[in-house]
Amino acid sequence: MTRPVFLLALVFALPVPVAAQEAAPAREEWSFGTVIAPAMLPEGASALYGYIGVPEMGGGFRQGLSGFELEARGRLDYFRLAGILEVGARRAVVTEGAATIAPTLSLGLVFNSGSAYLDADNFGGVLLRITPGLIVGWRVADTVMVLGLLDLPIDLGLSPTGARRFQALTGGGAEFYLGSGITLLTAGQLGVESFKAPDEPNQVRLGYQLRLGIGTRLF
Repeated sequence: MTRPVFLLALVFALPVPVAAQEAAPAREEWSFGTVIAPAMLPEGASALYGYIGVPEMGGGFRQGLSGFELEARGRLDYFRLAGILEVGARRAVVTEGAATIAPTLSLGLVFNSGSAYLDADNFGGVLLRITPGLIVGWRVADTVMVLGLLDLPIDLGLSPTGARRFQALTGGGAEFYLGSGITLLTAGQLGVESFKAPDEPNQVRLGYQLRLGIGTRLF
């Protein structure tokens, strides 16, 4: 599970391909998106967003810098009554016409109450979250961007009980430009979830994520 993290860290350390560097100025003229799109914000752009979904709701702030993007976000997993705080980065490695591919990497903490009201298999504690992933953005119209999403969150318990959780979620969605810098997101992901509660055997079950979000460009 640590191999994806190492590979993505290596990608972030590499220089942006020449094609991506040359295309960046032109893309700033038509780039839109706030919640997930575009795959990487252009330099100087920033966005604020929020979303509701299943099993989470949350919000965040995105800032485009020179060659990469930083993001800070907070989430509430209301199925488990767990709060999640993360800081992450994105870096476009392929820019070809209307398509962009950007690996992502984030680091954060999960504060899980251990509530079993909606999730009988839940377990409490403070866990370190490492999330490598990938975003593919493809502009299909002047106001529509289609997204491909891959997230691989790894939660590791900070106490010596062996608690951990791993999800592999893939899917996609679309972000729609509404005008005045505002966009609307619809997205869904499906996959598997593997977890081990303290002093319990490992279990595997279906993993999923649905989101409906809205955001605005600040600059």
